Amino acid sequence: MTRTLLCTSLAFATLSLSLAAHAEEAGASGSVSLSGAGLSTSAKHDGRPVDNYFELGIFGGVLLPSKNHNFQDETKSHQAFKSVAPEIGARFAFFPFAFAGLEAEGGVAPTKTKDGGSAGIWALRAHAVGQMPMSGFTPFVLLGLSRMGAGSNAMGSDSDPTVHFGAGAKVPLDDFVGLRLDVRDNLSQKNQSSGGSQVHHPEVLLGLTFTIDPRKKAAPPPPDTDGDGVLDSADKCPKEPGIASKDPEKNGCPAPVDQDADGIEDASDACPTEAGVMNPDPQKNGCPAPKDGDGDGFLDEADKCPTVAGVAPDGCPDPDADKDGVKSPDDKCPDQAETKNGYQDADGCPDEVPAEVKKFSGVIAGIEFDLGKSTIRAKSKPTLDEAAKVLTDNPSLRIEISGHTDNNGDHAKNVTLSASRAEAVKAYLVSKGVDAARVTTRGAGPDEPIGDNKTAAGQQKNRRIEFKLLTQ
Repeated sequence: MTRTLLCTSLAFATLSLSLAAHAEEAGASGSVSLSGAGLSTSAKHDGRPVDNYFELGIFGGVLLPSKNHNFQDETKSHQAFKSVAPEIGARFAFFPFAFAGLEAEGGVAPTKTKDGGSAGIWALRAHAVGQMPMSGFTPFVLLGLSRMGAGSNAMGSDSDPTVHFGAGAKVPLDDFVGLRLDVRDNLSQKNQSSGGSQVHHPEVLLGLTFTIDPRKKAAPPPPDTDGDGVLDSADKCPKEPGIASKDPEKNGCPAPVDQDADGIEDASDACPTEAGVMNPDPQKNGCPAPKDGDGDGFLDEADKCPTVAGVAPDGCPDPDADKDGVKSPDDKCPDQAETKNGYQDADGCPDEVPAEVKKFSGVIAGIEFDLGKSTIRAKSKPTLDEAAKVLTDNPSLRIEISGHTDNNGDHAKNVTLSASRAEAVKAYLVSKGVDAARVTTRGAGPDEPIGDNKTAAGQQKNRRIEFKLLTQ
């Protein structure tokens, strides 16, 4: 008997491992649900049993009745049953906890006695089941009390109380059906023994289990195919994860791409990789705002002096900021206006005419001519030499020499005479090294008197030579 039980145990172990491997393979392929036998059908628990469920089952298998059984009428002779009896039955269980429950079952095993007569073995059992909730594979053990009996033509009918125990495993096939394997031993009274000796009735059972979960099943959640939190019914892009949007036409669709994070979508951004600003011109929308590096109001793209603040028309600094007519870079004093006095007017700086120059501005005393002629008298030369030196020492000076007469004589002749005298003075200065281009002349005749021509003194004043400093 011990050898038989050992062989049966080995067979159980082999079959259990095979079923476990099958369950794992089926779970990986998705063809078998992990909430089958012994599992709640109202919630997924990774294939693990849950609390508070019922289990129905049917089974078939083999019973190995002991030759020394005591299932006989004491008035009849003892016979052994055949060594292997096929068995069928049904069971019912309640599991208040995922790891423990109570089960009742009944089974019958038709067989024959040793002399070939018909016989039948039956059993009614109740036992506690302890199981280990695992994903896709639930091993268990059980221990309980039962009543086991038999009936035959040769030995009549009899039953005895028994103790049974065993182990097994359950593997779910789907949410409702699963496979169950049991390997057990039943201990009953030994024939013709009054000292409590027991005999063994091993059995191997393979069955189907059916899970019943009395809890109300939760309604399946509304579909969200792409798993983005936006239900398919409102998702404009149900197969592509996206974001919620108040715009029904964009709800559930991917966020618009904005590579440069400037708030303007790439689809309408003319410069998608460079942060910019909105612009009504599609060719400039999303592009950087035009730059004005020197802050002068002229955009760099049109500013001819982009690093220096300037003015119209080209954004460059005003070439004549002091408005004195001398432009940069010639203006040595760009912030101060030139004094237009004929003295160094080209440098752009304010100045005063030196005394030695002032001396030769206005009426030049000491220049005399022969009567009615343009011949310069010798005593005028010191004055003219001094004037030549001043002009030579100040090469920027330009002068106008004007000749004047009194009103005696013919007007036209007086004008001609005054012009000739002015030219004579110029010629003398040029002869002393003064550039002729710096000197202009004119004849005013009697038309610009400074004295009264009715008197001799007045007429003397009117006969004169004047120097005028010319401005640039």
